[in-house]
Amino acid sequence: MTMYNLTGYNTDAFTLLGIPGLEQYHVWISIPFCLIYFMAIVGNSILLNAMEHSLHAPMFFFVSMLAITDLILSTTCVPKALSIFWFGAQEISFPGCLTQLFFLHYSFVLDSAILLAMAFDRYVAICSPLRYTTILTPRTIVTVAVGISFRSFCVIFPCVFLVNRLPFCRTHDIPHTYCEHIGVARLACADISINIWYGFCVLLLAVISDVILIAVSYILILCAVFRLPSQDARQKALGTCGSHVCVILMFYIPAFFSILAHRFGHNVPRTFHIVFANLYVIIPPALNPVVYGVKTKKIRDKVIFLLFPMRSY
Repeated sequence: MTMYNLTGYNTDAFTLLGIPGLEQYHVWISIPFCLIYFMAIVGNSILLNAMEHSLHAPMFFFVSMLAITDLILSTTCVPKALSIFWFGAQEISFPGCLTQLFFLHYSFVLDSAILLAMAFDRYVAICSPLRYTTILTPRTIVTVAVGISFRSFCVIFPCVFLVNRLPFCRTHDIPHTYCEHIGVARLACADISINIWYGFCVLLLAVISDVILIAVSYILILCAVFRLPSQDARQKALGTCGSHVCVILMFYIPAFFSILAHRFGHNVPRTFHIVFANLYVIIPPALNPVVYGVKTKKIRDKVIFLLFPMRSY
C-alpha cells in the first residue's frame, strides 16, 4: 500500500480558476457581483445599526445574528472572487483554502440554525403569547445563540481535518471562485468516501432536520392562527411571520436547487453551477435586510429614522 506524506502534499497552493468557460467575461461578471456585495454590506450594516437598541427583543436579536452571519458568508467568498475577476489573483494557499472552506460551510449551517431559532420565536409569540417573556428570557436567548453557534462549529470543523488528511498529488486547479469541501476533496488522489458521507450526514442531520422542525413550527402556527376568532387577528398573526417566511424561502429553495442540480443535473453545464453557487452566497445576504426592512414595521421605522432623522419628527 502506498503511503502518502501528507505534510509534503499539502504545502502547495491551489489555483482558483474563477468561472471556466467565461474567462473573457470575468470583468463584466464582476460588476453585478460587486454591486450586490456592496448592497449586502450596506444593507446588513444599516440593519445592525437600526437594531442596536433592540437586542433585548428575541426576534431582533436573532435578526442581528442572521445579519452578522450573512456578512461572514458573503465576505468569505466574494472578495476573493472579485480579486480573481479583476486582478487574476487565482492562487490561494492551502491554509487559506481550509479557512475559506470552514467559514463558508459554518456560516451556511449557522444561518439554517438561526432560521430555526426564529421559527421557534414565532411559534412562542403566536401559540403562547402570554408566556412569551417568561419562555424567551434574555438568558434563554443567549443560551440558544451559544448553542446553535457551538453546534455549527462542531458540525463543520471536522471537514477541515477530513480535507487536511488528503494527499493532493495531481492537479491543484479548482474550477471555482472559492474553496468548498467536496470540490476540494475531489482533487485528491485518495479515497474520499469519508468526505462524501460526512457531507451527506451534515446535510441530513443539520440542515434537513432544521427544515423539518421549521415546517413543524409553522404547521402548529397555522393551526393556532386559524383558531383565532377574528379575521383581523388572523391577519395580524400571519403578518408577524411574513418576513421570516420570505427569508426562509430565499435561503432554502436555492440551496436545495443547487444540491439537486449537482446530484441529478448531469446535463447542466458546470458554468451554470459555478455562477449559481456564487449568486447564492451574495443574493440572500443582500435581500434579507430589504425583506426585514419592508415587512417589519419596527425595523422599517428605525431604518427611516437612521437614514432620514429630520423626517421622523
